[in-house]
Amino acid sequence: MIRKIVLAAATVLSCSLTAQEFATYKNGFIYGEETMNKLGKIVDSLNLKYKTCDLNQVFYSKLQTKGYSVKLKSGPITQAKKDMDLNISFDDFIKKYPETVVKKDLLLIKSKTINYRDKEVTEIREVSINDYDEMEIEIPYKKELHTKPAKNKWVYSYNKKTSYSEEYIEAFYLLDNFKSIPLAPKYSRQIIYSDCLIDTSSSKLKKDAKRGGFPNEIPKNWRKLSKTEKEKLLDELRSVQVVGSCSQDESPRVQGVYLALLSAETANWPVFLKSHLDIMNDRFERASDASYARERRQTYIKELETLNINVPDLILGTSFRMENPANNHYYASISRSGRAVAESKDRELFLSQLLSMMGDETLDDYNRIISYFFYVNCNHYIKNEREKKINNIKLMRAVQKLPKYLADQIKPEKI
Repeated sequence: MIRKIVLAAATVLSCSLTAQEFATYKNGFIYGEETMNKLGKIVDSLNLKYKTCDLNQVFYSKLQTKGYSVKLKSGPITQAKKDMDLNISFDDFIKKYPETVVKKDLLLIKSKTINYRDKEVTEIREVSINDYDEMEIEIPYKKELHTKPAKNKWVYSYNKKTSYSEEYIEAFYLLDNFKSIPLAPKYSRQIIYSDCLIDTSSSKLKKDAKRGGFPNEIPKNWRKLSKTEKEKLLDELRSVQVVGSCSQDESPRVQGVYLALLSAETANWPVFLKSHLDIMNDRFERASDASYARERRQTYIKELETLNINVPDLILGTSFRMENPANNHYYASISRSGRAVAESKDRELFLSQLLSMMGDETLDDYNRIISYFFYVNCNHYIKNEREKKINNIKLMRAVQKLPKYLADQIKPEKI
C-alpha cells in the first residue's frame, strides 16, 4: 500500500502537521527548474492561442429564482401533499398547517443532473448563507417540466413512513419562474481563458479508469527513465482513480502529484494543469474527510504564478457557475480557491474584482453570492490581522450592494 512506497519526489504528510506537504527543489517549487522552463514555453504558446479564440462567446447564469422552503413532519401530511398537488396558495397552506417549519426569501438553483442511481433528474436546491442545512429536491427529469413556468408553484419530496423513519414532506414554494441571464463579456472572457488553458477537449484520467488504490510501487529512479517510459508510467497512473479510505489517507493527493510531475516532464500540458488544479482545489474522492486534515494540505498557487499564467483570470474563470459550460469545464472549489488566493501575489486584484462582482447589478444573484463566499474564505486565511480588518470593512460595504434578500441574511458578526 501507499505507506510502503518510496516517494522520490513527493513526501506524504505524516499524521502530525508539517510545514511542507511535498518535497521541493532549490527553486522552492515542487517542479524542478528544467521542468518549469518546459511548462513556461507551453504557457507562452497557449497565451498566443487564447488571442485567436472566439472572445464573443456568451455564457449564461444558472437557472435561479426566489422561493420559500417548508418542512412538515407531523399532522395530516398526506393531506398536505394533496393540497400541494392542487397548488394551494402559500398563505393558505401556512394557515392550514401551522406546525410547518418555513424559511423565506431563499435563492434557489435548478439544474439538470445525474443522481447517484445514474438517473437524469431535475435538482432544485437552496443556497444557504448562514448554515449548512441546505435543502434540495430531486424530481425525474422531463424536458417539458424542466422548462415549464414555475411561478407560484410547489415542488416537493414526500417520504412515506417506514420502519426507519416517520412520514414527512419537504417542499419549495417558487415565487417566480426560473431565469438564466447572460454574463457580461468581461466575465465570459475569463471563462474562455480558463477553458483555453485547461483544454476542455480532454480529461485528467482515462475514460475507462477503474477505482482502486495507489500502485504498490513507483520506480525509485523514475526521473532517469526515458520519455517513452515516463509516458507509459503516466498512462498507467491515468488508468486508476484512487479513492482515499479516510482523512489520513493521502494516496489520492500522492497520485495527483505524480500525475502532475510525470505530465510536466513529458510536456503533457492538459494532464499537468488539471492535475495541479486538483491538488490546489483538493479535488479527490475520500470515504471521509475531517477539517483538521484539510487544513494541512497546501495549494501550490505559486507554481502557477511563476509560469506566466494570468492566474486571476484562470481561477476566476473556473469560479463562475453557468448553465452552458464547455464539456469538461473545470469548476473550482470556492473555499479552496479562497485559501489559494490568500497566498497569491495578486491578492489585492482578486479581492477588488470580488467586491466589484458583489455590487454588479448586471450579474446574476448566484454568482454575486459566490463572490461573497470567495472573499470571506480568502480573508479567513490572510495572516496579517490589520489587513483582514480592513478587508472586513470593505466587505461590509459591499454586502449592502447585494440584493436585499441576500444582504439581510448576512450577519455582521459572521463577516
